[in-house]
Amino acid sequence: MQNIKIAYLGGGSKAWARVFMYDLALAADLGGEIALYDIDRMAALRNRAIGERINDHPQTVSRWEYTVPETLDEALLGADFVVISILPGTFEAMRSDVHEPEAFGIWQPVGDTVGPGGVLRAMRTVPIFAGFAEAIRRVCPKAWVINLTNPMAACVKTLYSVFPGIKAFGCCHEVFHAQEWLCAVIHEMTGLPRPNRQEIRTDVSGVNHFTWITKARFQSLDVLSLLPGFLDRFYESGYSEYKETDAWKRDLFRCGNKVKGDLFRRYGVLPAAGDRHLAEFFPNKWYCGPEEVVHQWQYSLTSVDYRIEDARKKVSEAVDMAEGKIPIPLRKSAEEVVDLMQALLGRTEIVSNANLPNNGQMTAFPHGTVVETNCVFSHDAVKPLRAYGLPGPVRGLVYGIAQNTDDLVEAILRKDLHATETVFLQQPSCSGLSLSEGRQLFARMCRRTRDLLETHFDLSVLDRDNSGSK
Repeated sequence: MQNIKIAYLGGGSKAWARVFMYDLALAADLGGEIALYDIDRMAALRNRAIGERINDHPQTVSRWEYTVPETLDEALLGADFVVISILPGTFEAMRSDVHEPEAFGIWQPVGDTVGPGGVLRAMRTVPIFAGFAEAIRRVCPKAWVINLTNPMAACVKTLYSVFPGIKAFGCCHEVFHAQEWLCAVIHEMTGLPRPNRQEIRTDVSGVNHFTWITKARFQSLDVLSLLPGFLDRFYESGYSEYKETDAWKRDLFRCGNKVKGDLFRRYGVLPAAGDRHLAEFFPNKWYCGPEEVVHQWQYSLTSVDYRIEDARKKVSEAVDMAEGKIPIPLRKSAEEVVDLMQALLGRTEIVSNANLPNNGQMTAFPHGTVVETNCVFSHDAVKPLRAYGLPGPVRGLVYGIAQNTDDLVEAILRKDLHATETVFLQQPSCSGLSLSEGRQLFARMCRRTRDLLETHFDLSVLDRDNSGSK
């Protein structure tokens, strides 16, 4: 058995930590320590109790010592892997991120990557990740760092900006859902049994949540060539990768893939993220709007009230698990984090999508810009694969988003509020605002989350100028 130490930053996580612990428990011939570090120490202690119950589960094949360090340095000391899964800020900050722009006609289905919400979330997250990078450089510089936190590209960019020698990458499961959808396309259009997503080979390139599938093959079949006929049949009705055609009506995180289909018809390549994310990368009135508008596109807005209630239910469930009142639902998830760790330990080799600084995998993009492409994971190595080029119009869209992310991280690290405001104004969803309206919205959102921002930024400029301008 191979003993390793994993530092889990955000170890009080209400969902991701449990998924990770389940997958680890089912990974044969592994063991060691999982250090659950969280500023919410009680949440981390609760997950430790759940971990100890997982150890006693009859199906568990890999047992772990769960610890709850008091300091970040203690958590990182001796770590072979660092997993980062945090909520940067509070639900009230998220409420401002998502809902404050609605007064200006901007609707955000998610609000954590781009748009007004994505910028404000980055303003809270980048300083935290800068601190993580400095601590990793100081305490465990050779550890592999796996980021699961959004905004993904800004987080990974920050880690490398602060510690260029870091061994870090970002993982996102959005591409997996697109692969599942393509498996359903194969079944509908050929009559073949629906394959598993691992049986199709996709080439992906872009930036997180705005990644595009440029090639897809199943055996000798060009899967993207099936899409025009498929969309002729299913565009109006929508088509979920799940069996229920109207799954989006019952689950806020599912969609009918109508935005995805419309973008394929428009550009000839397939966007890989879910429609909730995709809609935010375009001018606000293309695919976003109040509930009656997004329902026409067969997806839902994710309100912060829903997230608060969902978190309450997950905490209640975690308490019951920790106290032994309900059974541990031990099962392998569809996530790949533990599989990628196994590859980095030299036990296998895997090709999967990951977020890394550009080192030639996307030739038309600047060196160092964080992009999402396929990578080969093997013993102590992640090697990005050169991606197929994006069509000109898509390349321009992705390039603009990538440049905004680079500019945003640089501005935040410099503590330059005016440069941060400029990136805010350049968000596609802000394109319908006047300059004055954009500045007013930025100032209002900063003030709403002042307590989380003023330790890093000088917000007095907002108090001196009600418009948020210089």
